[in-house]
Amino acid sequence: MRLFTALWPSGEAVAHLGEAVAALDPAQVSEATAGLRKFRFAAAERWHLTLRFHGDDADPRRVAERLDRRIRRVTGTPPTLRLSGAGTFRGVLWIDVEAATGDDRRTLRELVRAAGGDPDGFRAHLTIARWASGGSGRRSVAALFTGYTGPWWTAGELAVMRSDQGEGAPVYRAVHRVPVTRDASG
Repeated sequence: MRLFTALWPSGEAVAHLGEAVAALDPAQVSEATAGLRKFRFAAAERWHLTLRFHGDDADPRRVAERLDRRIRRVTGTPPTLRLSGAGTFRGVLWIDVEAATGDDRRTLRELVRAAGGDPDGFRAHLTIARWASGGSGRRSVAALFTGYTGPWWTAGELAVMRSDQGEGAPVYRAVHRVPVTRDASG
């Protein structure tokens, strides 16, 4: 079992990106992914922003308790975000996450901190595809989403997720959810 804390985009944002993926020309995808072994798009229901990976041995109860305590320190309102542009890490195609304002960017950093992550080392992104090896097509595969811009959405909750290896892809299950709201009492 692995644990991570995630922020899930809105259904509208996921649907919009899913339509963009579905509209890709198969010949262009084939050309862009040439040299990338076992390239595959992740299922849309798995698309999320990982704010913190807690590891294989993390205690779900302790992670949830820490998140509950830390979320109280978040001072901003839920951030407004959108998926826009693309890039690659080794073996990963990701869609960038853009904050609407500087305050939204600051609040996203606070959410990363609340999840136990390092806001200075955090790159907000949503992984949509992976491959096993090969790197010559990295720039080409990111270029498939040049100019992509999704709709704005407001973060609703953080979720501590359990990841268990299933047949094929891991199976995700939320073990704790925390709303991304500021208590009116301050």
